[in-house]
Amino acid sequence: MGTNGSTMLEPLRQGLPPLDPSAVSGTASVALPARYEAVGCARQFTRKTLGQWNLDERFDDIALVVSELVTNALRHALPADTPREQLDPPVRLHMMRWSSRLVCAVRDPSDESPVTRDTDDDFSAESGRGLFLVESFSDGWGWHPLAGTLRGKVVWALFQLG
Repeated sequence: MGTNGSTMLEPLRQGLPPLDPSAVSGTASVALPARYEAVGCARQFTRKTLGQWNLDERFDDIALVVSELVTNALRHALPADTPREQLDPPVRLHMMRWSSRLVCAVRDPSDESPVTRDTDDDFSAESGRGLFLVESFSDGWGWHPLAGTLRGKVVWALFQLG
């Protein structure tokens, strides 16, 4: 299942599991606007991409995770003091498919680590459940800072196929 986030607000830093780049059978990427309509755009992009890859039956779980990752990026990763229309592109969704795995990765401009919450937290609250849902509906997740001169991070979720 997902990665353990048993301590309240515990940051998790984990790179992608070993995946052979030469075995990639498909990649897709989309820049998303810095508005909450981006979540709908990400879902449409996910539906189209999974359809092209003959993975329509996986749409519900994958789209839920993509929605949460994009929502988290919009809610927590964009600088509040920067006009959102000036961020270009502020958030990007990448999908990579191997024969037996699919990775959905969301890139954002923040250097702040994502944090998980205890499952004992108040789940009647509107926010705070995103990474719990990502962990529950994917086969693993993590994040890593961008390398070199790029600012920000990538938060990813892994799905086993077949």
